[in-house]
Amino acid sequence: MVTRGLTRPVWATRQRVLAALALLGYGAFVVKVLLSLHGMPASRDLLVPIMLGGFLAVSVTSVRRMRRFVAGLLLDWTPFVLSLWLYDLIRGMADGAWLGAQFAPQIRFDETVGGGTTPTVWLQQHLWHGASSVRWYDYATWVVYMSYFFGTTAVLAVLWWRSRALFRRFAANVVVLAFVGCATFVLYPADPPWLAAQDGHIGVPVQRLVAPIGGHVPLVSFDALWETGTRYANNVAAMPSLHAAYTLLISLFLVRRLRSRWRHLLWLYPPAMAFALVYTGEHYVADIVAGWIYCVAVYAAIEWATARWERRRAAKRVWQPETASVESA
Repeated sequence: MVTRGLTRPVWATRQRVLAALALLGYGAFVVKVLLSLHGMPASRDLLVPIMLGGFLAVSVTSVRRMRRFVAGLLLDWTPFVLSLWLYDLIRGMADGAWLGAQFAPQIRFDETVGGGTTPTVWLQQHLWHGASSVRWYDYATWVVYMSYFFGTTAVLAVLWWRSRALFRRFAANVVVLAFVGCATFVLYPADPPWLAAQDGHIGVPVQRLVAPIGGHVPLVSFDALWETGTRYANNVAAMPSLHAAYTLLISLFLVRRLRSRWRHLLWLYPPAMAFALVYTGEHYVADIVAGWIYCVAVYAAIEWATARWERRRAAKRVWQPETASVESA
């Protein structure tokens, strides 16, 4: 078969080459822009457009891909982004102004786990050597912590390109987790360890390590992490830890669906994130356990609801032809 004077294999090869060139050109443009912004912004309202721009660059080389991109943008990404924008807005308002921030139950839980000392205090006393002496494990901790801001969006982007059904299921988990977490932030505002120590509730200093470590890492901008309103920051949104919840969600979702024998290495991600959150003073162990419980509950609920919906659809497809044959008889 000939397509525009070329055989199908030759045309397909040309399409792939054009898509690769478009993606490389877009990548160079993004790098130039990011360098002018002094680094990669850790902000969802910029990360999502950057990733979607990559898909657009690939799609412009094919009418079919372009139609698929536009349809997906309207049907899949727009509702998802609007939902998370609303979440960011609500979270920025859930700042403890209505109810006082809690800290005592988390400290008691962590002291029980840590044998009388909160794990954050123990880890920082034994591992942290100051901003002028950052060790290799500090950098590793920083990378794991920062992966939260990129990981969920990256998984969504890959799933959207490969399977719209899986994208929608994963996006449903992300959105529901965000809103049940936000509801808890409103009803139970909670101080993280660094803030509780700053207010004298722990008794010893606790450093907030993400910024000091990140100061040694180029090409990443942290401004969005400390902003409020429709951004990420809310100093008393510690319970549950959505960092912990989303990393466990990625592992739960992908391990079940990947076929590689290496997929079980993903189970190392949640405990690595838990260590990073506790060591950097961002969360108590209690926050992390709560985040894991929220994740498992939401994941199980959505899997059950999806399976039930699919069974009902299958039963409806089977029932309709049988009904039609009875009516025609």
